Amino acid sequence: MNASHSPEPKDRPADRPARLTVGVLGAGRVGPALAAALQLAGHRPVAVSAVSDASVRRAAALLPDVPIVEPAQVMEAAELVLLTVPDDTLPGLVEGLAETGAVRPGQLLVHTSGRYGARVLDSALRAGALPLALHPVMTFTGTPVDVQRLAGCSFGVTAPEELRLAAQALVIEMGGEPEWIAEENRPLYHAALALGANHLVTLVTQAMELLRAAGVEAPDRMLGPLLGAALDNSLRSGDAALTGPVARGDAGTVAAHVAELREHAPQTVAGYLAMARATADRALAHGMLKPELAEDLLEVLADGGRP
Repeated sequence: MNASHSPEPKDRPADRPARLTVGVLGAGRVGPALAAALQLAGHRPVAVSAVSDASVRRAAALLPDVPIVEPAQVMEAAELVLLTVPDDTLPGLVEGLAETGAVRPGQLLVHTSGRYGARVLDSALRAGALPLALHPVMTFTGTPVDVQRLAGCSFGVTAPEELRLAAQALVIEMGGEPEWIAEENRPLYHAALALGANHLVTLVTQAMELLRAAGVEAPDRMLGPLLGAALDNSLRSGDAALTGPVARGDAGTVAAHVAELREHAPQTVAGYLAMARATADRALAHGMLKPELAEDLLEVLADGGRP
């Protein structure tokens, strides 16, 4: 099993390839996929750290024959290290690596957190590392399909000026498109992505549950074309794509919706009301919702959906 191997020694210059050796700290859903993409570009994954059974399986599936070792060995073996750990873990990990002397001068340290820019790597920078923030704007499954999905994927990139070309090259080699994000804008950038992608999953799964409760046997097949068209229209047309009873000002229909939700799925009421209020505000601001209809609608929403 690959977990029993050790990283290949790096003290024989003749053995080192022209491309970069790559290590992964944190074999979640992201790290192995990015390392596999870099491997396709000619780089050489040499070591990965994985703790849970699931992370070991992911590493084995995406990086077969790459040794699973301790973090210190990953740092020792690789010229480019992917720090693919949860956002809240990243600052402490970087500090620990710098304090223990695990960081080497000239070593590329790449984190994939959307929340942070390159500044979170400052302690490693002081130790001589080259810091890059490369955040792939995609949801990951932890399977080989993720590598294919990187083609055309945007990456939120933050890097020191002197490393911009290196950051751009790595993103392009993984099949992605670099989008430069200023350090101070990273939290807002990440919030926007979470609002769009994470909340979309919640909305879609709630809609499927409600359709099943209404007797629909294949809610995914019913929703697929509708949601695909809605997404395409919204990306193309923005607020002009708004439709439905809220945008039309059908206060009675909205009240009926909420009444049904209170009876059959009370856990969805708060989300429905919040999104309806936001939709009404946007429709009113863009002249789609007539003011005389907006008054009754907003009154219903303010009253928790009760007519």
